[in-house]
Amino acid sequence: MRTAAVLLILSAIALAQQPAPPQKTPDDISGMYSFLHDGEFVQLSVQDGRLTGFVSRYADGDKGLFLDHFFKEATVNGLALWFETKIVHGVRFEFKGRVERGSGKTRSEEGYYVLRGTLTQYTEDAAKKATAKTREVDFESFPGEVEGRRTP
Repeated sequence: MRTAAVLLILSAIALAQQPAPPQKTPDDISGMYSFLHDGEFVQLSVQDGRLTGFVSRYADGDKGLFLDHFFKEATVNGLALWFETKIVHGVRFEFKGRVERGSGKTRSEEGYYVLRGTLTQYTEDAAKKATAKTREVDFESFPGEVEGRRTP
């Protein structure tokens, strides 16, 4: 009886120590997500397990000029997401976080997915000295496509 109890406990411990199976990347996370200010966005595209995209934002001090920061490097692994943008006008971004389900009830609603994590903005001055500003962010998905057409 003791041997059976010990074997049962050892089996439970062994099962508890096994790593969790990797999470699959949702097929429909591609799309637009909010960024830091109204009118700015992150565009993600996941195809064959490869993440590409860009950040589109207003130029600092000029609300009429849009800058596109294309991803220099990016990875998606299950729900974990990371990207680093190319430098544009002395600024680049790095995001490390996760894709989570948001408050939207369907993919056609805003906030169905949320990119939740840490965003670091690196800014270079004229002497190429970089400063970093880090913040926790939540970027909500824009409404997705329904039956081949964009929702209003």
